[in-house]
Amino acid sequence: MPVPTPKPVFSIPPEREPSTRVLWLLVVLSLLLPVAGLVIGAAISYRAHFEDARDRLQRDLNRVYEHALKVFETFDLSAIYLEELLHGAGDEEIRANEEQFSAKLKTIKDTLPQLRDIWVIGANGVPVVSGTVFPMPQVDLSDRSYFTVHKEGGPQIFISDVMDARVAELKFFAISRPRKGRDGSFAGVSVISVAPEYFTNYYASLPKPNIYSLVREDGKILARYPEPPRPGLELDPDGPFMTQIRAQPESGFAAGVSSLDGHPRTYAYQRLPHYGVYVAAGLDDGPVIEGWLRDLSKHLIFGVPATLAMFALSLIALRRTKRATVAYAQLKQEVARRELTEKALRQAQKMEAVGRLTGGIAHDFNNLLTAILGNIDLAMRRLPQEDDRIRRLLSSARQASDRAATLVQRLLSYSRQHPLEFKAVDINRLVQNMSELLRRTIGETVTVETVLAGGLWKTAVDPNQLENAIINLAINARDAMPEGGRLTIETANTYLDEGYASEHGGEFGHGQYVMLAVTDAGSGMSKDVIDRAFEPFFTTKPTGVGTGLGLSMVYGFVKQSAGHIKIYSEPGEGTSIKMYFPRLEETSDLPAWIPSEPEEKEAMPDDMAATVLLVEDDEEVNRFATEVLREEGYNVISTHEGPSALRLLDANPNIDLLFTDVVLPGGMNGRQLADEALRRRPSLKVLYATGYTRNAIIHQGRLDADVELLTKPFTADILAGKVKQILEADSKLRHAEG
Repeated sequence: MPVPTPKPVFSIPPEREPSTRVLWLLVVLSLLLPVAGLVIGAAISYRAHFEDARDRLQRDLNRVYEHALKVFETFDLSAIYLEELLHGAGDEEIRANEEQFSAKLKTIKDTLPQLRDIWVIGANGVPVVSGTVFPMPQVDLSDRSYFTVHKEGGPQIFISDVMDARVAELKFFAISRPRKGRDGSFAGVSVISVAPEYFTNYYASLPKPNIYSLVREDGKILARYPEPPRPGLELDPDGPFMTQIRAQPESGFAAGVSSLDGHPRTYAYQRLPHYGVYVAAGLDDGPVIEGWLRDLSKHLIFGVPATLAMFALSLIALRRTKRATVAYAQLKQEVARRELTEKALRQAQKMEAVGRLTGGIAHDFNNLLTAILGNIDLAMRRLPQEDDRIRRLLSSARQASDRAATLVQRLLSYSRQHPLEFKAVDINRLVQNMSELLRRTIGETVTVETVLAGGLWKTAVDPNQLENAIINLAINARDAMPEGGRLTIETANTYLDEGYASEHGGEFGHGQYVMLAVTDAGSGMSKDVIDRAFEPFFTTKPTGVGTGLGLSMVYGFVKQSAGHIKIYSEPGEGTSIKMYFPRLEETSDLPAWIPSEPEEKEAMPDDMAATVLLVEDDEEVNRFATEVLREEGYNVISTHEGPSALRLLDANPNIDLLFTDVVLPGGMNGRQLADEALRRRPSLKVLYATGYTRNAIIHQGRLDADVELLTKPFTADILAGKVKQILEADSKLRHAEG
């Protein structure tokens, strides 16, 4: 029957998949780039504002410096005039002419407003004459710093800190020079008193909000605008201003927190020549920063709305793209789901076609094979041992018949129509039990290694079919390693989640599974080969080697067992085929699988020969089965249909076993016959035979509970062994009850 191919659903080119990555990048850039530009621009503007402030400071400092330089030049000229005026006169001479000297000094003082006064002090610290005080009172000035410095041999020019006058309520700082006697000895000092407010008033006329000051090199403040919080303050020697002066003594800039008022400030300073005095202009950082912020706000007024608008537009585009991406992802999922569904449908249709083809011929073909195999066995049993030629011919015929029977069974397995006898199986125990069989099957060039998980769950499978599946996979692994290698059989408890199950089209449910993996180190498979590996009659082996049904049989068996099978392989990297079988609940009432033990064959005594009622509609099979059972010592009563079998059952109360085909003519099938026979004879044992799986005792490939089945085609040995097994089990049960 041809398999209809579903029309493929449309597909979406992967290059058209909408991505939010670019839009996310645009959203981030729409925010970061303006912010980065703003930060960079703000930094440049900040630096420009402070550079501009330094330029203004430098210009203002130049004015202050020129002013201080000229003022101190007048002090030098005044000192020169004073020296010429005194012209080596001693203290006595000056006191004698005090009025004249005082008048001349007053003239100089009145001419220069920056002067507070001019004093001449004797060697004993008592003033001799002054430009503002006449007559001179007796005042002791020997403790003044400007006197003690020179008396102790200090510098030629000394500038004191600001101090209070003792003869008037005035403040001044002094510029003093030593006086020498005719013999060069210390004769006193000459003092030019300077008014600090002269500098303060000038500084007040300069641009605001700058700070201007006249500072001695040791940090003593001589004049400052605005005036310091309290008089007599000096700068912190470790503050930014004094530290920078030590680093650059002539001129420079200093920045930091003021030690006087705690304000952050930038200073420009320059040293006056010949004097240990600095002029400085300072500017608070606050006004500079305020100006910078004002300029920055002008840009923000336009920049922030534009940035927010761009950011909002990017978010809108991103939101729309997200919706499109979600819709696209859903579309892709739907396409993938449909593709998986179509693939599953094609596989189901293929299996249905193979199943119908196989099922349609299975019954008759298996009857023919049963007759052929059975008669060959009977012929070989009765053939004399010396007739080797006939025996070889019969052996070849039997091998061909076995291959034909295997072919039919594999087709039935692939189409999931092979009857399975489920039992509670410990796969670890099953693998260990067949280790010797595996080694004999795959040869000595392949090393078998088992990795068996501890505490492995039990699963419901047909142990015979599972052994066949392992043998098939082991043979494929051996063929993939022609020069030998390692074959690994591994078991594990595992969990297959909903995501994994949905990715595989929902062919199996999520939950706990027992995993059985067969792994080789062979040549591996390409993706194309993996995709077709489970197809019937597909093989990569040379012509004449294999049928292409090995993996198909394994696939059908796993699926019929409600399991899952997966191939993991890459060319040159070996292959791992993993089978997953559902975990069997502990409360399951399935019979446990027990490995069969070889038993010695015992001849049944004649007086204990059992009677078998054989019901088989195929004449050749009927005759073959009758002869085999009679050769085994059983009494055989045979018929071809159900009603006559019931009559024979009533007429022969000594019948021990009903051996019946499931499919019978006459309107009564084998199951109906057995049910009626058991109603009449509850102790009767029943053995079914069938060559077709869709019948009264097999449902969805699973054998009904408490049913003994012999699958066609069967050989004489299989038939004899099965009958013996049933009758001996019944005999043992009766003996135990007796």
